Amino acid sequence: MAKIKVKLVKSSIKKPQNQKRTLIALGLKRIGQVVEHDNTPNILGMINKVEHLVSTEEA
Repeated sequence: MAKIKVKLVKSSIKKPQNQKRTLIALGLKRIGQVVEHDNTPNILGMINKVEHLVSTEEA
């Protein structure tokens, strides 16, 4: 299965609680942290919810 790299580029301070929880569910805690996930519809939906806070690239 294809992989996708997700990097946190903006802070979650002053963001809604559901966006903070989405970042934690993705495994992102610190700015600059990179995590790798399978390219599934669930993960893509989570990334879509916080796309203004993260950057993505194909792995």
